Amino acid sequence: MSPVNPFDDAATARVVVDESGTLREWNEGARLLLGHRAAEIVGRPAADLLADGRGGKPPGRDDAQWSGTLALRHRDGHTVSVWVLAHLRPATDDTPGTWLAVTPLEPAPEAADDPLFRAALTQSPCAMMIFDDRLLLRGVNDAMARLVGLPPDRVRGLRATDISGRPQNAELERQMRRVLASGRRHDMQTHLRAVGESRAHAWSARIAPLTDADGQVCGVCVSAHDFTEQHRARERLQLVNEASVRIGSTLDVTRTAQELADVCVPALADFVSVDLLDPREDGGEPATVAGPPVGLRRTAHASVTADCPQAVAETGQLDVYPAGSPQAECLLSGQAIVAAEAHGDLERWMEWDPARLGRVKEYGVHSTMSVPLQARGTTLGVAVFTRFRRPDPFTHDDVLLAEEVSARAAVCVDNARRYSREREATLTLQRSLLPRWLPSTAAVQAASRYLPAARSGVGGDWFDVIPLSGMRVAMVVGDVVGHGIQASATMGRLRTAVRTLADIDLTPEELLTHLDDLVVRLSEESGDDRAGEVGASCLYVVYDPVSRHCAMARAGHPAPVLVPPDGAPRQVELPSGPPLGVGGLPFESAEMELREGSVLALYTDGLVEGRDRDADAGRALLREALAAPADSLDTTCDRVLRTLLPSGGAADDVALLLARTLGLPAGQVTTWDIPADPSLVAPVRKQVIEQLSRWDLLEATFTAELVVSELVTNAIRYGSPPIRLRLIHDTTTLICEVSDTSHTAPHLRRARTWDEGGRGLLLVAQLTQRWGSRHTTEGKTIWAELGLLDDEE
Repeated sequence: MSPVNPFDDAATARVVVDESGTLREWNEGARLLLGHRAAEIVGRPAADLLADGRGGKPPGRDDAQWSGTLALRHRDGHTVSVWVLAHLRPATDDTPGTWLAVTPLEPAPEAADDPLFRAALTQSPCAMMIFDDRLLLRGVNDAMARLVGLPPDRVRGLRATDISGRPQNAELERQMRRVLASGRRHDMQTHLRAVGESRAHAWSARIAPLTDADGQVCGVCVSAHDFTEQHRARERLQLVNEASVRIGSTLDVTRTAQELADVCVPALADFVSVDLLDPREDGGEPATVAGPPVGLRRTAHASVTADCPQAVAETGQLDVYPAGSPQAECLLSGQAIVAAEAHGDLERWMEWDPARLGRVKEYGVHSTMSVPLQARGTTLGVAVFTRFRRPDPFTHDDVLLAEEVSARAAVCVDNARRYSREREATLTLQRSLLPRWLPSTAAVQAASRYLPAARSGVGGDWFDVIPLSGMRVAMVVGDVVGHGIQASATMGRLRTAVRTLADIDLTPEELLTHLDDLVVRLSEESGDDRAGEVGASCLYVVYDPVSRHCAMARAGHPAPVLVPPDGAPRQVELPSGPPLGVGGLPFESAEMELREGSVLALYTDGLVEGRDRDADAGRALLREALAAPADSLDTTCDRVLRTLLPSGGAADDVALLLARTLGLPAGQVTTWDIPADPSLVAPVRKQVIEQLSRWDLLEATFTAELVVSELVTNAIRYGSPPIRLRLIHDTTTLICEVSDTSHTAPHLRRARTWDEGGRGLLLVAQLTQRWGSRHTTEGKTIWAELGLLDDEE
C-alpha cells in the first residue's frame, strides 16, 4: 500500500497555518466543513475563519499543542462549532515551522455491544489504539487516552501524525503502513515523554494486523508497554559489561582512571572525576585515611561537554578535602554519599568550597554521588559522579551501579599501581646493575642503549665493556630468560661473574663454559625440578688494539654485525653454541683481524624480533640502519632504535652496544727478547730508560725501571725461557709485560724480616696502579700498569 497524502482525503479536515497566521494548505475535508475552496482561502489570515466572540481560545505562540472547540464561520455565513486539534510542526533546514490543525468529519462507529468486551478494552492497563486501513484512528482505551492527554471521542478519525508532530509519531505511521502491506506484526521501541511527565520513558510498541472474516487486513492494533525499568536494568548490565572490557586495558594508573571516567560519561553521569591518594614516599601502599583533611590528587575526569569546564581541579593537582566534604566523608565511612538538590543537602555538602558551589550553580548541577575506590582492603581514592544535563537525580540503583563499576575499576587501579611499583623497583635494580657509563679505553670507542619492554616488564638484558690487561678490552651482551625482579637479579649475578672471569683473562670459550656452570647451579638453587628454569644467552668478545686481533664466542645469542671501514655491514660467521644453563656442551670461539675503524654491533634479540616481523627481517633492517653514515656512535644508536622500533616501544627488552675499533701505532709498542741470565738485567734496564726517553716519558723512568727489574728478575729466576719484555703506552698508561713459558703463576705474599726474598711483587703492587698475570697458550704473562702524569701536572 502506497503512502497516503494527508491532504487528499475528505475524512478529516486539515489546514496548515504558517508562523505569521496565514493559511498555507487547505484540503478537501476543510472545504466540506466550511465551504471554502482552496484557491479562495489559501493565503488569507486564519483569523478570518473565526466567528466574532464565539469559540474557544486559539493556540498561542508558546504552545506546542492545543485542542479545544472553536466557533468558525462557514462560507455561507453561518457558524460551525468544531473541536480542533492543533500542534506545531518544527522548522527544518528546508521548511519553516507551521501549525497543523485537524478535526475529524466522519463519525466513528461505536465499539462492540458486549459490555464486558467494552470494559476490557477501555480499562486494560495496556495502552491500545485501533487504526483502520486508511490509518485513521478508530478508538483508544483509557490507558492510551491518558498517555496522549486528549479526549478519546475527539481523536477518533485522526492519523497518528495528526495527534502529534513528534518524530516518533511519524515513525509509528510508517511502521503501520508496513504492517498493513505485509500482514505481519512489527515491534518498535522508542523514548518519549508522555503528557504530564517530567522525563522520557522507554516504550515498546507492538503493531499487529487486524483481519476480517475473510482474512483480509482491515486495520492495525497498536499496544504500548512501558519497559523503562527493564531498559534501565539492561543499560546497567551493559555498562558493567563495558566497564569490564574497557577499564584496565593497560597497567597504567592514569590511563585506568581515565577509562573509568570515560565509561561512565554519559551512561551514568554528565561529569565524572577520579581523585587518588598519593602513595607513601617509601613506595608502599597509599597512606591510610586516619581522618580529615584528606589530600587527593586529580588523576582523571570526563564530561559531556568539551574541555570539561565543570572541573574545578586540573589533572595532576593536589587538593585537600576537609571534614564535611563528601570526598573526605565517603573515604572515612567507606560508603557512597549522594547529595541532591531535591533533598536540600547539595548546597550543604558544598559549603566548604565556594568555588565548587559556584560551579554547581553555574552549570545547574542538581545531583552528585561520591563513591570510594577500594581494592584488597586498601583505600585508593574516590570517584565523584555529577549530573546537570540529565534531569533525573541518582537513584538507589544508580548507587549500586556506580559501586559495582568503581569496585572493578579500583581492582584495575590497584593492579596498575602494584605493577608500576614493581616495575619502578625493577628498573631501579636494573639501572644499578647496568654500567652507568662506558669506560674510555685505547681499544674501542663505544656507545650503548637499553630499553625495557613496553608491556611485559623489565627483563634481564645486559651489556658491559671491560678493560683487560695489555690495552685489550672485553665486550659482552647477554639476555636472561624471563622478566621482573628475578630476571634482573639473575642478570646482576651473571654480569658480576663475567667481570670476575674476564679479570683472570680466560678465553671466550672458557669464560662461557664457567658461566654455563654458574647458570646450571642457579637453576638448581631455584628449587624447580624442571631443567633450564634459569636460562640465558651471551656473546663475549675480546679485542686487542696492538695486534688488531679479535676473538669471540656465543652461547645461544645472536651473532654480532661487523661494519668494515669501507664495506657493507655483514653478519659475523660464528658458531652458535648452546644457551647458558643447558650444561655439558662445548663452546667454540672464532678469531679474526679487524681493521682500525671497524664497528661491531652487539645486541639482544628484542631489537630484531617483533610481533609484526621475524628475526631475519629485523636483522636486515639492522644492517640497513648501520650502513648509513653518522657523525658518532650515539647518532647511530638512535637511528637503529628509530628504524627497528619506530613506535618507541619493544615487546622485549633491548640492549645495543656499538664499538668502533682503535689501534695502537707500532711506535707505541716495543718488545725485547731477554736472555735467561741475571747479569743481563742491568742492560735491559738501560734499554728501557732509553726507550722511555724516546717516548718522552722520563717522568715514569724511575718507577718503570724498578718494575721492569723485578719482573724480569722473577722471570729469569722462576720462569722458563724464552723470556720476552714488552712495553706499551698510550696517553695515560704505561704497561710493562714480561712473558715466559712457565705456567706457574706468581702470588703476592708479605716477606718476613729474616727472608732474603719475597718483596719484589709487593714492591710492584705498591708502585703501580694495578698488576696481574694471565695465562697464554705458550705460558704466562706478568703485567703491571703505571699511570702517566698529564702535562698540566
